[in-house]
Amino acid sequence: MKLGRLPRNPKREVPLIPMKDMVVFPHTVIPFFVSQKKSLDALDYALKRERDIVVTLLKNDSESPGMDGLFTVGTLCHILQVLKLPDGKMRVLVEGRNRVEISGLNKKSEVLMAKIRDMDGKDAGNEEKLNLLMQNLKASFKIYASSKRKVPKEVLSHVEKADTPGKLIGHICTSLNLSPEQKAEYLQNGNVGEVLEELNTAIEMEKELLSLKKNIDSRVRKKMERTQKEYFLNEQLKEINKELGSGGEEGDGLKELENILLTKDLPQEVRTRAIKELKRLRKLQPMSPESGVLRTYLEWLSDLPWNNYSQDRKNLAETTAILDKDHYDLKKAKGRIIDFVAVRQMNTSSKSPILCFVGPPGTGKTSLGRSVARALDREFVRISLGGVRDEAEIRGHRKTYVGALPGKIIQSLRKANTSNPVFLLDEIDKMSNDFRGDPAAALLEVLDPEQNSTFGDHYLEVPYDLSHVMFITTANSLHNIPRPLLDRMEIIEISGYTDIEKYNIAREFIIPKQLKAHGLNGTEITFSEEALKKIISSYTMEAGVRNLDKQVAKVIRKILRQSIHNYQTKPGRFVLAMDEEEKIPTVLPRLEKEGIIRLEELRSEVSEEELKEYLGQPVFNESDLKNNPKPGLSIGLAWTEVGGRVLPVEVALLPGDGKLMLTGKLGDVMKESAQIALSYLRANSEEYGIDPQFHKDHDIHIHVPEGAIPKDGPSAGITMTSALLSALTGTPIRENTAMTGEITLTDRLLPIGGVKEKVLAAHRNGFSNVLLPADNRRDEEELPEEIKKIMSFHFFGSVKEALAYLFPGMKGIK
Repeated sequence: MKLGRLPRNPKREVPLIPMKDMVVFPHTVIPFFVSQKKSLDALDYALKRERDIVVTLLKNDSESPGMDGLFTVGTLCHILQVLKLPDGKMRVLVEGRNRVEISGLNKKSEVLMAKIRDMDGKDAGNEEKLNLLMQNLKASFKIYASSKRKVPKEVLSHVEKADTPGKLIGHICTSLNLSPEQKAEYLQNGNVGEVLEELNTAIEMEKELLSLKKNIDSRVRKKMERTQKEYFLNEQLKEINKELGSGGEEGDGLKELENILLTKDLPQEVRTRAIKELKRLRKLQPMSPESGVLRTYLEWLSDLPWNNYSQDRKNLAETTAILDKDHYDLKKAKGRIIDFVAVRQMNTSSKSPILCFVGPPGTGKTSLGRSVARALDREFVRISLGGVRDEAEIRGHRKTYVGALPGKIIQSLRKANTSNPVFLLDEIDKMSNDFRGDPAAALLEVLDPEQNSTFGDHYLEVPYDLSHVMFITTANSLHNIPRPLLDRMEIIEISGYTDIEKYNIAREFIIPKQLKAHGLNGTEITFSEEALKKIISSYTMEAGVRNLDKQVAKVIRKILRQSIHNYQTKPGRFVLAMDEEEKIPTVLPRLEKEGIIRLEELRSEVSEEELKEYLGQPVFNESDLKNNPKPGLSIGLAWTEVGGRVLPVEVALLPGDGKLMLTGKLGDVMKESAQIALSYLRANSEEYGIDPQFHKDHDIHIHVPEGAIPKDGPSAGITMTSALLSALTGTPIRENTAMTGEITLTDRLLPIGGVKEKVLAAHRNGFSNVLLPADNRRDEEELPEEIKKIMSFHFFGSVKEALAYLFPGMKGIK
């Protein structure tokens, strides 16, 4: 070490052996191995001469280092012993003599030579301070050596006898667990006082680490002793159970679980994972938490219907008959199912379709899914997605979490016990998302035929094949479904029903179902045609038949209640009983032995006149809007998630300065339609016989009734335009006419959506004429035949043509 200022010795060249992971200090004897050819050559060169070599540490792993790759301070060593090994390596024992500075490198006969200058001399510094540091370091090292128990006695003796800082530093650095780079820094540092202080700090840190390790080892040892104790007690308990005959080696059911997994038809990846987890479970104690987690996981693997498929019904006639028996009409949806059955006849491995039934509430979307399962002879499972906002509901939680379970998809498949059920995802448009993830994004894999063959549930951690599952989703609207998810599904619209369709559904489906639900299979409760039509028109106003079902059930309940009352009050139906509390005789009706009253003789036909008695006053009366047109009033048609509806638009002119007031909770698009209607009439005021300055002298108020309900969309453009023109001219619009269509400033009438729902709404409200854009003529084919027979549809491509039809007697309109 650079222990003070030393006289400059003449430079000489000595063979160099660079080391990768070892530092030799002066005054120490250390063995090492030499394997590289260059180092072996340097060793041979030294043995033939003075047996001196220079050892220094490499900064990197280069086989041909330069000055930049070496620590420039090394140790001049004398070779004490060399032992040649069978594999060509040499074991060398050297003694460190003194520190040297390497000033350059040279090659002599392919031997790497180092130009060196001696650096050792008298230790410089405050001798009293150095002696004190040495004493403290010796004392600390002695305590460290007693705790370490791996420090040889010879090293401890050398440390005690060290009389110079250089010797003390060398022996201690050799024994401490220091990195080679740190040792090289100590070797290179010429300030021995600083090195002694740093070594003292390093030993104190080692002592703290040893104390901490000792505490940890003690706790681990206690835990192991407790675990071993539990193990021995469990083994003794097993043997006791075995002797008592209440259990064997696998009294915990592990053997049974293993037999199920080994005999079950599992995919190879799942079988490999199950065997691996079984081996882990055998090594764990039954009472450990991880044991419970693994056992639950393996039970899930054993319970799932891997490679278990039910046979589909192949007879097209039977399939069609079942679908027709359960539901009226719905030709598109039924036809798609029949197509699938037909394709399966030719290709049994074809992928199941992913359908989305879209329509208003009460049109039979959910029940149709159940009917599809019955027609295909498959199991049926349903999960409701309404309000689901956590991705884990679909994919599950990772099994490391407490109480973790697979997602609803895997849970439902276990209930179905087959891998090809009909899977109904109800209310897919009602999902939400939050910080826990987006369930709609998780469904992208489930509803993608190209991906769901390797569906990954977070809990299972092995792929599950969903490609054979027929997924059916239901929604009231497509607007809330993300576009990537919508793109994966085949959309089938289920529109609302006409009054005639509702009548047939009630006659063929609803009434028989309600009679059965009320236990009246053997009775004859019938509804007259007039009564049924009255319920449809005056007690319900909906696109579906859900409220119709409720009203029919209400009528049957009233009839049943009256019939049971009459039955129990017939003469001879009373018995005398004693009231136990009051101690007085009480008259009670006599009941049948089974406790169920038989009404085989019940016969009843519900007439139109009786409906007020059963259902009260009619809730919906036929609107007088169609037959009593007024200036400033126009009847539009709107589409909503619960079906179509009429949308009256009212316009009033007030003295003012041209303000446009819009009320009725209108959306931005609908407000823009009002602006467009006003601008169109101002631009064409002369053609319609309107004062060009009308907007300067009047405020215009446009109101859409039912102001608590939000309204939006561009299809009210022609309705607002005609209402404005009617108010400005004082001319009523053609009576018995409803309309819909988007307008532009250039006189175009653009097509709109939801035509069938809007036409059905006009029909329900008694309108016989409907005005539609010309480009919507193609939608006429989708309308029911009975609607087309009793209603007239008028198609126009321009606003001018539409207004000419709506105002047949107005002067100025050509």
